[in-house]
Amino acid sequence: MIEVSDLTVRFGGVTPLDAMTVKFEKGTCGLIGPNGAGKTTFFNVLSGFVKPASGSVTAFGDDLLKITHFRRARWGVRRTFQTEQAIEELSVYDNVALAHEHSKAPSSSRRTDVLNTISFVGLETDPQERVGTLGARDRRLVEVARALVGQPRVVLLDEPAAGLPEEETAHLGDVIKRIPEHSDTVVILVDHDMSLVSSCCSVTAVLDFGKVIASGQTAEVLRDENVVRAYLGNQALDE
Repeated sequence: MIEVSDLTVRFGGVTPLDAMTVKFEKGTCGLIGPNGAGKTTFFNVLSGFVKPASGSVTAFGDDLLKITHFRRARWGVRRTFQTEQAIEELSVYDNVALAHEHSKAPSSSRRTDVLNTISFVGLETDPQERVGTLGARDRRLVEVARALVGQPRVVLLDEPAAGLPEEETAHLGDVIKRIPEHSDTVVILVDHDMSLVSSCCSVTAVLDFGKVIASGQTAEVLRDENVVRAYLGNQALDE
């Protein structure tokens, strides 16, 4: 479980996270909100890229903010980014193996772990295929595989389905839903596709101007008047 208490981030006169307080239980949790709400800033705090002005983050009983940023991957924080991070010149296998090297999993299990993870996300391409030759769907699956390999404890997915057509988004959603069975982890999904969030996440929190305006069961949160007013608008009314 991740417990966030009074987490505040300031960039000059801007406060992208303003006393954020929320809990994320094991399983797949949603984090939604309008552009600029603070979602990626929150991911950057958990990853160690941004130091908060105040507040605390406890993950599985550990004070995450006291773990040096370059040790958080080995502790178990993994993430995908809005921009692809896989190395196009390397093979699928080598990209996932690089992530495994920075995990706490033993090197003796690397080949088995990597191949099993590639299979888990549904990549049917040859593991020796260069990432640069893959289509958008498979490149996204490589990103997810990199985040899942090597016993992660916290997996942060930042708009993993952006730009994918409906069928490919559905496949990615199936993978995301199965992650807690595959790995004993907390998954936090950020995405603007409410169908994806609804299908994957039993609970969801909503950020607006850096503040949590709702959290709880996803279906109830998406019907919350404050959420509809701040973010969903006609999107909720049409469903």
